Amino acid sequence: MKSLWVSADSLRDGFASAMSQMYQQEVPQYGTLLHLVSEVNAEVLAQDPALKQQLERDNELSRLSVERHGAIRVGTAAELSMLRQVFAIMGMYPVGYYDLSQAGVPVHSTAFRPIEDRALNANPFRLFTSLLRLELIDDLALRQQATEILAARDIFTPRCRELVRLHQQQGGFSAQQAEEFIPQALETFRWHQQTTVDQATYQALLAQHRLIADVVCFPGCHINHLTPRTLDIDRVQALMPQSGITPKAIIEGPPRRTVPILLRQTSFKALDEPVRFRDGLGTHTARFGEIEQRGIALTAKGRALYDRLLLESETGTENDAHQQKLAATFAAFPDDARVLREQPLAWFTYRLSEKGRANPAQIAGQQNIERLLEEGLIIATPMIYEDFLPVSAAGIFQSNLGSEAKPRSQGHSSRAEFEQALGAAVSDEIALYGQRQQASLARCGVKQGG
Repeated sequence: MKSLWVSADSLRDGFASAMSQMYQQEVPQYGTLLHLVSEVNAEVLAQDPALKQQLERDNELSRLSVERHGAIRVGTAAELSMLRQVFAIMGMYPVGYYDLSQAGVPVHSTAFRPIEDRALNANPFRLFTSLLRLELIDDLALRQQATEILAARDIFTPRCRELVRLHQQQGGFSAQQAEEFIPQALETFRWHQQTTVDQATYQALLAQHRLIADVVCFPGCHINHLTPRTLDIDRVQALMPQSGITPKAIIEGPPRRTVPILLRQTSFKALDEPVRFRDGLGTHTARFGEIEQRGIALTAKGRALYDRLLLESETGTENDAHQQKLAATFAAFPDDARVLREQPLAWFTYRLSEKGRANPAQIAGQQNIERLLEEGLIIATPMIYEDFLPVSAAGIFQSNLGSEAKPRSQGHSSRAEFEQALGAAVSDEIALYGQRQQASLARCGVKQGG
């Protein structure tokens, strides 16, 4: 029977597609973004045949058009724990711990995503999932009220809960069960115009922080953005106004480079959407559109350099000036693939070339990776960064929730509390990249440890 189960990759692909379709209906500008990104990606590939060839060779071109990340926010440990179980069915696991409270956003987060090469190439769908930190609500009475509101809701349909239990009992889903599971799970993330509170409660929570109101006042954890991946975010940023979309002032993350690193993001402002309170009509601002460009994953040494340079860099309020200042500071970060490998500042995936497959004896036991590359026996490909940057995430949140975000010095990093709520440990993303690089070298027959 096991061989008849629908694969986690297939479930994840179906769920990501269904969520994208739902979000296009709910936020039409997201569909405009998809069209714009698709056009820019096609232009980049037409102008850079070598890049297209590399993406095709490494089975990454097919994932580009379906690649998305989303973001959701939940209010309780029980909701977070149940989401972990839902995502596990789709082959998505918690990777990384992000403390956004230090940047004035009262949440801490993880990213649910696939972790193996095969699964990432099938569909790298990720959901950045934040847990509200109720202890950061200053007003004790309001904190208690928010706790009670959250305790009274269930963001999962009864059938979704039943199907999760069924999957855990039998170890998989039949095709019919999988077909039922996707729409049932999707209901958790659907937008609801009807709030669960009156206007006074909403305004009180809004005064604490817009994000608190967004989490507490609705019956579900609506998806607040879906993000397509572009190959040229600067081009998309420039073209957004022509499509009737006003981008945020600056692109978050590192500057433009020959060898892109980590993650660059931009977005458009959150929408004012009509909602119904228990005692009247109003509006709510939370959902927006975002675009990302992903570069190479960095080692611990590379990430330390990135973080140091980011702290040293001057910021600007206008994108061109901001990018120039960033580029000047980041001139200290090597922009050459060989240097990134040798220092080592970044992770790569290795595979045998045609010559290497024909001459395995020339590789066996060798440790000098650069020599093997020069001799054309193996090929190195930059390993795509699959995760997120807390400073950039906070910047995106703040730019879309208004500028009133304030520092909350009482917010302390609390990974242990987050993992207790999650019901599992989060994986270390840098360790995962290291394991993938080592595994790729082992497949080539390269001796490890030198």
